[in-house]
Amino acid sequence: MARQGEIHRVTGETDVKVRLDLDGTGQCQASTGVPFLDHMLHQISSHGLINLEIKAVGDTHIDDHHTNEDVGIAVGQALAQALGDRRGIHRFGHFVAPLDEALVQVVLDCSGRPHLSYSLSIPTQKIGTYDTELVKEFFVAVVNNSGLTLHIRQLDGVNSHHIVEACFKAFARALRMATEIDPRRAGAIPSSKGVLEQAGAN
Repeated sequence: MARQGEIHRVTGETDVKVRLDLDGTGQCQASTGVPFLDHMLHQISSHGLINLEIKAVGDTHIDDHHTNEDVGIAVGQALAQALGDRRGIHRFGHFVAPLDEALVQVVLDCSGRPHLSYSLSIPTQKIGTYDTELVKEFFVAVVNNSGLTLHIRQLDGVNSHHIVEACFKAFARALRMATEIDPRRAGAIPSSKGVLEQAGAN
């Protein structure tokens, strides 16, 4: 059964289309009008082995906030759609990713219960034209619409670009670990309750 999600989200501020395949090969087409966000989406796809097609048109003439957030919302909804009842997955994932001096740990649970603990200390306000406060806003949107419990910890790092890219790479690898099929589960839902919430899947 294909584990795919497709979302088309239209508001007065943005028009976002996302296609996502959890069982992909890391192919990515991202055109959001926010170049640094596109670069980070490529990290999720490449290191998570998730095929992503993302097209967004937004009010970037004002700033990148609405586009950044709405892409996160749509990615979260597509992820929830692709996971469905989360039957047979490992559920938990963790990874520590280095990028030169930067080191970031990500731990996540596909629990259906949205939660974000975020402790990146990004030293600059911008990376190129991208506001670094939008990194947290992206993950807030993903978490709230996918039902992930997500913990992000910066262990080291002084270069803003390195810190953020290490974060996205660690997220990608942790997500890959959590969403891969566990053959020993034989299709069972990975919960002692026999059910997991499906936040954002409607």
